[in-house]
Amino acid sequence: MSDVAIDVQGLTKSFGSKRVVNDFSITVPRGAIYGFLGPNGSGKTTTIRMLCGLLTADAGRGTCLGFDIMAEQSRIKERVGYMTQKFSLYGDLTIRENVRFFARLHGRAPLETVVDEVLETFDLTSRADQQAGQLSGGWKQRLALATATLNKPDLLLLDEPTAGVDPKARRDFWDRIRAMARSGVTTLVSTHYMDEAVQCDFINFIAYGNKLIDAPSAGLAREVGIHTVRIKGEGVSAVYDALEDLPGVEQRARFGSAIHVSGKDEAALLQAAQQTCDDHGVSWEAIDTGLEDAFIY
Repeated sequence: MSDVAIDVQGLTKSFGSKRVVNDFSITVPRGAIYGFLGPNGSGKTTTIRMLCGLLTADAGRGTCLGFDIMAEQSRIKERVGYMTQKFSLYGDLTIRENVRFFARLHGRAPLETVVDEVLETFDLTSRADQQAGQLSGGWKQRLALATATLNKPDLLLLDEPTAGVDPKARRDFWDRIRAMARSGVTTLVSTHYMDEAVQCDFINFIAYGNKLIDAPSAGLAREVGIHTVRIKGEGVSAVYDALEDLPGVEQRARFGSAIHVSGKDEAALLQAAQQTCDDHGVSWEAIDTGLEDAFIY
């Protein structure tokens, strides 16, 4: 199998007179977790659906899992698992009944053996007879992932997968996605949540249908090209106001009791931080620009 899962160029999509994706190109390595990050309505989900054959592009070319995205969409969809943002399983069926239903849809056999194995793999056996509609957010998420992977997909699509679940359930979820990635499953994640985006190997920033940045997550801040300082101490609110319009200060953001201040001119930024913090008796330090700082910028 090729080391490249997706390789497309020039994807474009309009709905009526509104162009929602504009000349989009991307190469996704097999087994990567690829995050599509951007505000609501930026074109993330539309792009992902075109990449995997769920939506036909108006223009463009390329392959997904070795199949042509324009001519072999049905072949691609057979190999895709899709977990929607909203829980979309049958609330009046039990966990076991939901898993059995989707296993039958995918033609998995022997049926009951497959169902038992899936329940065991996703630690759902103890709740197998509980109605899905009565589950908490974390358990619904686990069930949704179990059914989304019943067809043993080579490509997994996640649409804001951990919205509304507790931190432990979120961590357990990403542990499972990481294990699948190690086995060669490629994952595309659509999100505007930082705690989801930081789990990705690569980040693609999309805004208003245009790709702004496409880079490994570890090098994203370097791609954006901004420097950041963190300011802490009593009276940081006054410091926040004092920093406005100073040379080198292009962005200010509150992070709990601290302020992150960013800009492209490192020397001017450090001078502004030093001067303002000395005037107000608070401390500051230069830090690595984080994903959220870059996203806000």
